[in-house]
Parts: sequence; structure tokens; C-alpha cells
Amino acid sequence: MSRVIFIGLLSILSVALPVAAQTGASGSGSVQPVYILVPQSERTGAEPMRNLELSTGAQRLTNGFGNWTDLTLKGTYGVEKHVLQGELSAHKRFGENGVFLGLSDTYTFNDDWYGSLAVGVGDGAFYLPRYRVDGTIYRKFLPNRNLVGSVGLGYYKAPGGNSDQSVSLGAAYYFEAPWIVEGGVRLNRSNPGSVDTQQQFVAVTYGRNKQDLVTARYGWGTEGYLATAANSQLVNFKSHETSITWRHWFNQRTGVLVGANRYTNPLYRRSGANVGIFHDF
Repeated sequence: MSRVIFIGLLSILSVALPVAAQTGASGSGSVQPVYILVPQSERTGAEPMRNLELSTGAQRLTNGFGNWTDLTLKGTYGVEKHVLQGELSAHKRFGENGVFLGLSDTYTFNDDWYGSLAVGVGDGAFYLPRYRVDGTIYRKFLPNRNLVGSVGLGYYKAPGGNSDQSVSLGAAYYFEAPWIVEGGVRLNRSNPGSVDTQQQFVAVTYGRNKQDLVTARYGWGTEGYLATAANSQLVNFKSHETSITWRHWFNQRTGVLVGANRYTNPLYRRSGANVGIFHDF
């Protein structure tokens, strides 16, 4: 079951952090680890986690905001109680190119507890972070340890000077295959102005490991700051996002992913798709 948990969360978080994520505490350069819900201790006897994933995406925005493109390379390397992950991505959004680099480490403390620490930096593009830091602690519950709760803290500093401080709460429940359900809420304070916002999401994954997995996700709430140009920001607004991702294996190690998403805020609607290939070593 642990392998199913691992792949299921990979799919959920691939949707939760789509290619066109927004700027801010939840946005571009979001480096929360992908493989966070499978501690090494739960995979005793399994091969260490070693994986590469290459994906690209395109987004269309309304009201004259142009199109976005993204190219992302992710790598994972598991060793003993650590799962190390790196991300390098190139973007073109709102007519400006940007590059993001992120690193994370997920560490298993024991059979019930594990945690992650992630850091990321942008190259100065206004829609990427100058830097961000995210830390999360996880606890497994129930006799089969198939309910996982989480508490996270995050800090995001934008090139324009504004910042976000966030607290996240989440839970994921793993049924016997083929179902996984997850939900979460993030409380965020943006400065200047002490703008308090809240976002929440629910996600459902259906499928089987090494075959096909489909994840649907819906997120809604309010956001603090959204940069649309170097000196232009939308402040304290409502947004909604719906996405779906399909992950298909050709064999035991290699597969493809296909996703689509739609996001709305008071300024524009954004819709697009991403495709990628992944391989386990």
C-alpha cells in the first residue's frame, strides 16, 4: 500500500502545484516537496526513490494579459531517511522571462512522524519569489497509518518588497486502492497592509500504482497580492481554480502525465494544459 500512497500523493501535488501557479505564498516557485507522504521507513525493502520528470505547459489568459509558457525539470534522490528533491524551471509570463530554482529535503523521524523543509529562489522576475522557505511536519494516524495530518509554515518574499507569512493545515486519507482523498486550508498574512486571506482545497485521486492515476482538484478562497507587472498588483481578491491530471505508466519505470487547469480572478481567466514524461531509476 505504501507505493500506492506515494504515487497517489505525487499525482495530487502535481495538480496542487500546476505549471501556472500564481505568485505569492502559494504561487510560482512553490517548492513544497512532491514526495512528502511516503517516509523511507514505510517503504522498507523498496528501492530508494530516484526519479526524473520533465514537463512543459502553456496557458492562455483573457483581457489582454497574453500567454504563459513553462518548462520544468524535477529530480528526486532518496537515501536512508532522506528524500532530496530539486526543481529547475524556466517561465515566460506577462511578457517577461524568469527562472526558478528549488531544493527540498523530507526526513523520516520514526514510523509516525516525518517533516520537510524547502527553499527556493527566483532570478528577479517580478512574478517569482526573491526567496521562499516552507516547512511542514506530518503525523500518521490510525492502526494502518492511512490518515496523515500536516501543519506547515511558509514565508515568501517578492522582488517588489511585499511578503507573505502562512500557516497550512491538511489531511489525506488513503483507502485501499483505488481512492485517495485530501483537503487543506492555508491562512496567509500579506504585507504591507496586513492583508489576511484564506484558501482551501479538496482533491480526489482514482487509480492504481504503475497503471493509471487520475487526480481532480478544486481550490477556492482569497489571495493577498498578485503581481501582473513590475509595478502593478491585484490586492485582496477572490480566486478559484479547477484542475485534473492523468498519470499513465508505459511500464514499471516510465510514463507520461497530462493535465489541464482553469483559474479565475477579478482581472482575468486563465486556462491551459501541461504534458510531461517521468522515469524511475
